[in-house]
Formats: sequence, C-alpha cells, structure tokens
Amino acid sequence: MDRGEYYPLFETKMGRGRVVYRLFAISLFVAICLIWLHRFNHIITTNHTQQEEEDGGIWVWLGLLAAELWFGFYWILTQAFRWNQLVFRHPFKNRLSQRYEHMLPEVDIFVCTADPEIEPPMMVINTVLSVMAYDYPTEKLSVYLSDDGGSEITFYALLEASNFAKSWIPFCKRFKIEPRSPAAYFNTIIDSADTNLGHELVAIKKLYNEMERRIEDATKLKRVPKEARLKHGGFCQWDSYTSKRDHDTILQIILHNKDPNNSKDVHGFILPTLVYLSREKRPQYHHNFKAGAMNSLLRVSSIISKGKVILNVDCDMYSNNSESIRDVLCFFMDEKKGHQIGFVQSPQTFENVTKNDIYANTLIAINEVEFHGADGCGGPMYIGTGCFHKRESLCGMKFSGEYKHKWKSENDLFTEGNLQELEEKSKGLASCSYEENTQWGKEMGLKYGCPVEDVITGLSMQINGWKSAYYNPPRKAFLGIAPTSLLEVLIQHKRWSEGDFQILLSKYSPAWHAFGKIPLGLQMGYCSYCLWAANCLATLYYSIIPSFYLIKGISLFPKMSSCWFIPFAYVIIGETIYSLLEFLYCGGTFKGWWNELRIWLYKRTSSYLYALSDTILKLFGFSDSAFTITAKVSQEEVSKRHEKEIMEFGTSSPLFTILATLALFNLFCFLNVLKDAILRDGGFGAYEKLGLQVILCGFLVLINLPLYQGLFLRTDSGKLPSSVALKSSTLALALFLSYIFV
Repeated sequence: MDRGEYYPLFETKMGRGRVVYRLFAISLFVAICLIWLHRFNHIITTNHTQQEEEDGGIWVWLGLLAAELWFGFYWILTQAFRWNQLVFRHPFKNRLSQRYEHMLPEVDIFVCTADPEIEPPMMVINTVLSVMAYDYPTEKLSVYLSDDGGSEITFYALLEASNFAKSWIPFCKRFKIEPRSPAAYFNTIIDSADTNLGHELVAIKKLYNEMERRIEDATKLKRVPKEARLKHGGFCQWDSYTSKRDHDTILQIILHNKDPNNSKDVHGFILPTLVYLSREKRPQYHHNFKAGAMNSLLRVSSIISKGKVILNVDCDMYSNNSESIRDVLCFFMDEKKGHQIGFVQSPQTFENVTKNDIYANTLIAINEVEFHGADGCGGPMYIGTGCFHKRESLCGMKFSGEYKHKWKSENDLFTEGNLQELEEKSKGLASCSYEENTQWGKEMGLKYGCPVEDVITGLSMQINGWKSAYYNPPRKAFLGIAPTSLLEVLIQHKRWSEGDFQILLSKYSPAWHAFGKIPLGLQMGYCSYCLWAANCLATLYYSIIPSFYLIKGISLFPKMSSCWFIPFAYVIIGETIYSLLEFLYCGGTFKGWWNELRIWLYKRTSSYLYALSDTILKLFGFSDSAFTITAKVSQEEVSKRHEKEIMEFGTSSPLFTILATLALFNLFCFLNVLKDAILRDGGFGAYEKLGLQVILCGFLVLINLPLYQGLFLRTDSGKLPSSVALKSSTLALALFLSYIFV
C-alpha cells in the first residue's frame, strides 16, 4: 500500500436496473393519471346526465376517486427509495486492522429487557453472551443489561452468565465459532458429524446445560437460590424493592478490570465489562419506556466506560456475526467519509421464519430494497435494534463540516476509588429526578412522547446533519425471534403504524420539521412509513364498496371492452408482476409473496384502522399511548403449527372480527355472483361490464382461505373461536342482506 495514497475502509456499489425501473414507473404513473382522468370525467358526466342511481350514486364515485387519488399519492411516496439507485456497502476489515488495530475505540453495548415472563432470562443471557464474545479486544468492550422489569431472577441469570462467559468466550475465540449465542450454536451442531472440537465441546455444553438448569429452576420457582443470594451482595438491593414500578435504582458492576480477580477468563485474559441496571421507578414519574431506559444507559455508561461507539440490541436479537463491530468501524473510521456517518443500521432479521414466511415477518421489500434505496438518499431510519451509533450523534451533537472524530482513547475518567464508589456515583444518573429541567428526551438522547422513539431519534440525528449507513451482509449481523401468531403480528404492526402516524402529527414530523433539512427523497420515504395507518381508509373502501355494488350488478369500473379498462389492467398487472419479481429477486418464494399480500391486506384493514382511530382519540384526549411488548416465547402446539405454516388464531379479538366480517361479506357476494351467472341467461357473459369487480371480489375470497378454514374447518386450538365466527357471520350477513332487500 503506497504511502500518501488514500485507500478507503469501505466501498459503495450501486445497484443495477434503475433506467429500466424508471421507465416502468413513468408508464405506471401515466396509467394512474388516466384512472384519475376517467373518474373525473365520469363524475362530471353523471352529474350532467342525472344517472346517479344507475351508476351507484355520485358519492360512491367520489369515494372511489378519493381512494384512487390516495393510492396514487401513496405510490408516489413509495417510489422515493426505488427511483434512486440502490446502495450496497462493503467494508475492508484488513485495512482497518492495518491502520487502527492499536487504537480501536471502546464500544458500549446496550441490551434492553422489560418483562421476565415475556422475555425469559435464558433468552436474555444468550443475547448478552453473544455480544460479549465479539471478535474485538475484550478490554475495550462493555455490555450493559437494562432490566425495566427489575427482576432479581434476571439479575441472577446474568451472574450465572458472567461465570459461564469465563469458559465460553475463550472457547468461541479459539475455535472461531459462529453464531456465538450458546443456544443458537448448540442447535446448529446437534446433527453435526464434526469431531474436531472433541472433549472441549462436550465440556462447554455440559457447563451450559448446568447453567440453564439452575436458571430455569429459579424461573419456575420465581425465587433465587438461597446460596446464590448469600454469595453475592448485589441481591441486597432488592431488600427495599416494592414492585417493578416502584423501586430504587439497582446497579451492579458484575465484571470490570478494577476487579481483576473476578474479571478474567479461564486462561487469565480480561473479560468485557458487564453491568446490570434497573433504573429507578416511581409511580409519580413517567418512565418513558425503552427510550427512558436507553437514556439512563447513556448516562451511566458515560462514567463507567464511555465507549465512543454504542450498539443497542433488543434482548431477543443475538449476535449472528462476530465480525460486526469491525465491519461497522470501517464506516465510522474511514478518513474521508466516516466523519459524517452518525449511525449504521443493520436489518432486523429472524431465525424462526419459515420457508414461505406465513406472517411476512421478514419485511423483504423494506430490508432488501427500500433501506438500500434510503442509503442512497442520506441513510436509512433508526429502527431501534441492531444499530451502531457514535455517542456524540446519539447525545444530540450537531454535525458540522469542521467536525473530525478523535478515536484515540482518553484516560480513565474515574481512576480513583473502587467499584463500590463507581456504582454509587452511577446510580444517581439513573434516578427518576435526574432528567428534570434538562434536555434529555428532547435534544439529548432518545426522544420521548412516541411509541416508536427510535424513528424520531434517527430522524432528529439526520436533521442535525448526520448521515446514516445501511449494512446488510450475506451473514446477517443479528437474528431475533419473530411473532408466531397472527394476533401478535397485527398488534405489533398496530404499535408501529400508530407510532409512525403520531410522528407525522408531532413537532418531529418529516413533512414539515424535516423540510429542507434532509434530502427530498428521504423525506418522502419517511412520510410513506408515517402514513401506514392512513392507508386503512382507502383499502377498506375498496374491500367493501365494489363487492357491495356487485350484488346489484352496478358497474363501478370500465367494462372490459372499453379503452378505459386498459389503464386499470396495466396498473393491476404491472404492479403485481413487479412486486412478485422483486420478491423473488430478494430470495422469497411465490407462496411467500402470496402470504405477504395477505398480511398486507390484514394490516391495512385491522391494525392500521385501530392505529388511526387510537391516534385520533389521543389527539382529543380520550386515549393514551401504551407500550406493548411482543411475546418472545410460544406454546409447543403453536410452534408446531407455525413450523407447518398453519395460521394461528386461537383467541378472540376485535381485529379478528373485522377481518372475518370482511372475508365473509366478500364470500357471500362472490357466491351470489356465481349463483346468478349459473341461473341467468347469458351466464358469465352478463358480467362483462362488472369484470374488474368480479376479479377484485374473487381475489378477496381467494386470499382469505386460511380465515375460512379457521372459522369453519379447523378443530385444533389455533382455530378462530366460535364467538368470533358468530359475530362476524352475523355482521357480514346483515351487511349483505341490507342491500339485497333495499
């Protein structure tokens, strides 16, 4: 490598096919404009010829126009990340090692958990162990577990994990194993014939099983073993514990180089710093959910380790790639471009997704296309997990052209005193009153006041001048646990869409707050996510009204022999073929694409409807935001059905009542069409002018087959309850008969 010549630490490659896609998008936009023109023209014509009754009424056509205007407008927003070239980044770790191995920065890793029943301690410590075992200098690695549940069982599990780490970390580094979550690793070698690891694998597996047994026993009994309580003084912090919503700060530095006798592995090498934190909670103080926990970690870590780079992961997202830190440092430490990058986002991927992804948990279009497109517009959004930050960007610092990051380590800020003094000093930073009359939650740290605090925090960083990068390597950086029932999926999307819509209406709205401060394409992309909830109205209208008027044989679309039919057909066929090809190109299957279409419909007609209504109610003071934790464990029967790709219902919910009512209503309409086509003269030819409505109704019936099975055909515990079947059947039949007899 020649001296003086610049060799970047990463390269940026552009995706192909943008010219072809732009031509397709332009043609699709022309077809959309023709659809709008058809609606305008027909409304004006019917107004003059007084044919409202024959054609369904002027208000019905105005509704269709409004829905189609919305679909077109939203489609334009979604093109922001596809119009520009997709960006793919590739780091050069060897160059990083050659230049900066002697001055690699300290890295603080935040793992957040909130409920030991929904997020079991064994799952939490597997994530902790996976990030403690990164291929990175251990003396520069600090791991913090934030436990908003304040559970002494979780603390006990972390103590057990700290002892197991003394054997696990050297084992990982000696044999260079992947992944470094013990549970995930042992699952991958169950059927393996590899004997190279020999007795060491047997020994480490035995240690893990013994640790797992102790933790599981404590979890089931809901108490810590007496000998463990007597052995470790940290448990005395629970003596004044009242409840998880009312307790003092509980902080314990479990591993630290100030305690070398306890903080070395079996070979005598120093282990990463390990800290347990359960911030103070009082009923009279709003704790601000995960954002409040993250801000407490930011402050506490600022005096214990003060890592210049911060990684935050959810407790179910274990590290799947031990090289991830070095990969990301290539982006941060690049001499020419690294100074402007404030955070690097990894995709949210899951280990328990089935081949055809029945619940569309992989979000293929977002992870494999849209975020790469966002990277070409200034960077993807911060999604709350699997994200590396520069501490300065996360703490509210504004980027300027003169900024240059100093990666050289500073002297220990707390060289005097022992660990106990360090713990006491840190506890005050996690108290309820610390943030009073400060900028925390406003200009510093994660922002408060929204269920998706991560999105507004990332947007604020970009408004402050920072760019973000998207890193999506073949071996994913993190793997998590996806929901395994339809209700969990719908509730999760309800929370996401509600939070995003609240952002749109807040002072942080990308529509006006970000105007002129971030690129237009990025602003449009943010708006497309913030408007998820608003999609429910147009989708519901299209799911009901065309089928409603199909019953009486009233046409709402051009007949198939009309030239106006062409733009409708082009948009439907063109967008369908493109979405299928895009899905297959990203590694999906045809059945997976069909499943994604189904979840797309279900989200828009249930989750988004509740998100929109709850947001409007909150604006008028009738509803408060509530943070919902998605369950990370499922029953054995549920897991088996999930592996077989059988949709899980199993409980009563208003979300299911809506979906079942819409599905049954369209089924009644479609059966009515079939009956009339068979009995009437002319057969199906009589429906030539209703072709698009028949196709739409048929599509809605076909895509709802799992729902019909859950209502009437299945007998297992995952079927829809009889109460849902009764309510939805009554509502759908009433809606159907109301027009038949009018």
